[in-house]
Amino acid sequence: MALKIYNTETRQKETFTPIQPNKVGLYVCGVTVYDYCHVGHARVMVVFDTVVRHLRSLGYDVTYVRNITDIDDKIIQRALENKESIQSLTSRFIDAMHDDEKALNVLRPDMEPKATEHMNEIETMISTLIEKGFAYPAENGDVYFHVKSDEDYGRLSGKNIEELASGSRVEVNSVKKDPLDFVLWKASKENEPAWQSPWGDGRPGWHIECSAMSTKCLGNHFDIHGGGLDLSFPHHENEIAQSECATGEHYVNSWMHCGFVRIDDEKMSKSLGNFFTIREVLKQYHPEVIRYFLLASHYRSPVNYSEENLDVAKASVGRLYSALELVPVAQAEPADSKLEADFMAAMNDDFNTPQAMAVLFELAKEVNKQKSPGLAALLKKLANQLGLLEQAPESFFKSQPSDSDLTEEVIESLITERAEARKNKDFARSDEIRDQLLAQGIELLDSAEGTTWRKI
Repeated sequence: MALKIYNTETRQKETFTPIQPNKVGLYVCGVTVYDYCHVGHARVMVVFDTVVRHLRSLGYDVTYVRNITDIDDKIIQRALENKESIQSLTSRFIDAMHDDEKALNVLRPDMEPKATEHMNEIETMISTLIEKGFAYPAENGDVYFHVKSDEDYGRLSGKNIEELASGSRVEVNSVKKDPLDFVLWKASKENEPAWQSPWGDGRPGWHIECSAMSTKCLGNHFDIHGGGLDLSFPHHENEIAQSECATGEHYVNSWMHCGFVRIDDEKMSKSLGNFFTIREVLKQYHPEVIRYFLLASHYRSPVNYSEENLDVAKASVGRLYSALELVPVAQAEPADSKLEADFMAAMNDDFNTPQAMAVLFELAKEVNKQKSPGLAALLKKLANQLGLLEQAPESFFKSQPSDSDLTEEVIESLITERAEARKNKDFARSDEIRDQLLAQGIELLDSAEGTTWRKI
């Protein structure tokens, strides 16, 4: 089955055909680094990491670009509040972002361009837009894109330009030719960083940054552009307008957008103050549990964040690991199975991770039934393509975040004491130790080979 991707622009699934045979250029809008990443950011990271993994499993040579917005109104404001330099602030949160993605087993992009390192490309693109009549310098030192000069504006979002115009707010003493026009270059203000330009000192608008960085890294025309659903308008709409008017070429073949992470039916966002940072959630749940939770819904669907749903994810990942617990996988070659074809068919159907996970559970059932190392190896191989089952089962079960303050040494000591009690037929003490550990979130598992433990 050929790979099909739902294209936001055409509103249908399309058979994926790369511009260059066997090569894929993918650009994803990354994080504005003024605070710690929240679970909404994690979803974009995990989804497109999974997309890249699948494309590579199909044999494509993927160039994955995810930008960093390191100059922006929020960054400037936060640096002023903290009384620290912008570079100090952004460097700190870039490091934190990398820590978060590493914890979630998100592979680093091939390229991670920063806006502040692409001022020449930004200036060149703005100059080209002015020369071609699509943009204009205003008397206050700003430069604006003239939306009505682009006949195709609105095709990604499906918004009608006349309806947008009638619904727009007319600004008093505006320097714009039209209320719909958006800023490409902002004239410098007091206490703000600035770069020299033909239009005076200033800094770029957010939209032009991604147009300049994506075309610099992947060329004027590339395969896939992704991001959160909230970016489809106006950010991605404006990217298309700027890029195509500047280059005269079609910008992107396939547009992919992730659904929102919601809390109480509201989008999770810093502006609403209803967000959980990745590092906060990692204190309560294993990274693979969070990753599973984010992939358990189709990427285009919304995800409802709740402890109940995370607990379901924890139990589900535990079931998959349990299938590997008693079957030797290490030296086994993955068995040939129809289930592998089912898994690939699900992923080729617009990266249908819920269906792919259903195949993993069918495979886990067969592993439990047949105790086949080859099937266990296949389960691990396919799960790895989703960034799951990366640990040994024992390590996974022992590394669950827990409120227990018991160290491994104390747990092992109590297990030894319990074994001695059982040997002496002191079953009351044996049961007491089991109950004591269970109350601390430690489950004991007895077998012919001895007793092991896991956090629950």
